[in-house]
Amino acid sequence: MLEVGDAVARILEGVAPLAAEEVALRDAVGRVLAADVRSPITLPHWTNSAMDGYAVRGADIAGASADRPVVLPVLGTIAAGAFPTRPVGPMTATRIMTGAPLPDGADTVVRVEDTDGGLERVRVLKDRDAGKNIRLRGEDLTEGAIALPRGMPVGAAQVGILASVGAAAVRVHRRPRVAILGSGDELVDIDRFDEVRAGRKIVSSNSYTLEALVRTSGGEPLVLGNSADTLEAMRALLERAVAAAPDLIVTSAGVSVGEFDHTRAALEAMGARMRFWKVRMRPGAPLGFGHIGDIPWVGLPGNPVSAMVTFELYVRPVVRRMLGHTRLHRRAVQVRLEEPVRIGASLTHFFRAIVTPRADGTLGARLTGPQGSGILTSMSLANALLVVPADRPEVGTGETLSALLLTEDAGMAEGFAL
Repeated sequence: MLEVGDAVARILEGVAPLAAEEVALRDAVGRVLAADVRSPITLPHWTNSAMDGYAVRGADIAGASADRPVVLPVLGTIAAGAFPTRPVGPMTATRIMTGAPLPDGADTVVRVEDTDGGLERVRVLKDRDAGKNIRLRGEDLTEGAIALPRGMPVGAAQVGILASVGAAAVRVHRRPRVAILGSGDELVDIDRFDEVRAGRKIVSSNSYTLEALVRTSGGEPLVLGNSADTLEAMRALLERAVAAAPDLIVTSAGVSVGEFDHTRAALEAMGARMRFWKVRMRPGAPLGFGHIGDIPWVGLPGNPVSAMVTFELYVRPVVRRMLGHTRLHRRAVQVRLEEPVRIGASLTHFFRAIVTPRADGTLGARLTGPQGSGILTSMSLANALLVVPADRPEVGTGETLSALLLTEDAGMAEGFAL
């Protein structure tokens, strides 16, 4: 059996960002740029005001205070979108709005709060703004400069930059299409819930959770359903998946050694190249990886929690790399245990946990409750996976372990770490 880190490395070994496609700017959110975007203009176009106030020469307001105000005649007003018609000379001021071009001669904008707001003459009551509150021409971007580099994920700030440089469409890496399939005579979709209610079937929750996980990873799920528990049915479903030409195939269940676990035999019958089978971890030890032709395949366990945990460790990084991301993995943090934990086998364990800040500035961790691999509610309560190494069978309250943060606002890490 492989160690977890070795399995991660082996799966990612041959994965590269997918080919580029051009999309409209508003459709680029969540994607990764496949090419540098250069600015065709200088930003700002002109030196402008960062405040509503008065454009003046800084030397003219030196020493201004409420007791000894500096009084200046106001030459006029420059609204946002307008341009100055007169320069600012010694001991004069021009009323100016945020974003408006700074008139010649001025090197300062006094904020309106530090004046009496006069229209014809203004009393400057403080000199703290001397030489301040101006945005210099080109301080953001110069013409021809790289506005955003290749490999940059596109979020709200990046969309704003792209719009500012006129990028109505951008080249991004294509979203990976991920085929999702499972096996099990006992599984049905939600539309057959009457059979579930009657106690004859169970809902194929993995179909729904894996679809959701692929979407939140940035991929396009292709849900193909579940096969019957026969070799012929499993092979037919896998062949259907290959025919759909996805970028990745993910199966759940059928990867263990039970009498009705046919995934491995079906893959071998199709000529798949198997890279490994089983990882030293719990939950999720029966994990497979290989290639069906040129298509990578990851075989996840069938237990709902095991499927979700192994998706986070092995599938999400693949989808993110195909999207062009460099930060592939859930971020690891150090936590102090708020209760003791024990493991019963010499495997790396991933416990569902709740991580919260402590008064001393550290992070604390406690388990979500029972840790059975079929207790899906434990995943819904968790915001982290607590990592217990194989060589630490008992870890006491107050001791330190690593935890992988599962919340979307926790950010991602470049390297895999436990």
